[in-house]
Amino acid sequence: MTQLALDAEALYVELRNGVQRLCAPQTRLVGIVSGGYWLAQRLHKDLNLPDAPGAISSAMHRDDFAQRGLAASAQTSLPFEVNGADILLLDDVLYTGRTLRAVLNELFDFGRPASVRLAVLVDRGGRQLPVQADFAAARVALGAGQSLALARSDAGVFSFDVKGSAL
Repeated sequence: MTQLALDAEALYVELRNGVQRLCAPQTRLVGIVSGGYWLAQRLHKDLNLPDAPGAISSAMHRDDFAQRGLAASAQTSLPFEVNGADILLLDDVLYTGRTLRAVLNELFDFGRPASVRLAVLVDRGGRQLPVQADFAAARVALGAGQSLALARSDAGVFSFDVKGSAL
């Protein structure tokens, strides 16, 4: 059996370069809580962007809310006017598309953006909804029994936590 090894810091550099190409002066970064928000915070700093990034939670619009309940993680905070904004959503891992659907519902509760694009660190396939990223630093195939999550050390260094069996 092959062990999946992904260098999260190297992929972050790829993501930073891709986001830099996608950003216009009016673009607002919004990270999906929690891994996507970590990325948005670091990108904001590394790209010297003028406005604070937003954080958006999928918790209130999830289709599995009855099973998962309300997470104790950060809630939505959008420190800018959503109406007419050019928004670049950031997430660590794109999988089924269900989290993104919930995030879009949450975003539209705050207003109607001019455009919404998506950049992710890893696209792992397995979509259940017609969703795709405008930029993905990597595309990997994982088994349905595996999970991939971004981790961040106290020093802000990214790594991946891979769990489960490939079978």
